[in-house]
Amino acid sequence: MKKLSIALAIAAFLTGCAENTPVQTVDWYKIHEVERTAMIAKCQANPGELGTSSNCINAITAANHLAVEKRGYTKHAPINALEGGQ
Repeated sequence: MKKLSIALAIAAFLTGCAENTPVQTVDWYKIHEVERTAMIAKCQANPGELGTSSNCINAITAANHLAVEKRGYTKHAPINALEGGQ
């Protein structure tokens, strides 16, 4: 019982330490260049703590999508070698 109480106290403490920044979507970051650039800089400055946060992942993904779109690549349907009876 004491271990459970300690675990709950630690979980409550860590939850309280979480950043209260709202999570933005990839599409949002694609539209908002200033915020995307700032978030990527913030993530690169502290990758150990922020590298796996939703905002870092979404901002970096948005930047990657924009880079691919600039190159003119098109989306293709995936090829499934098992279909078609071959």
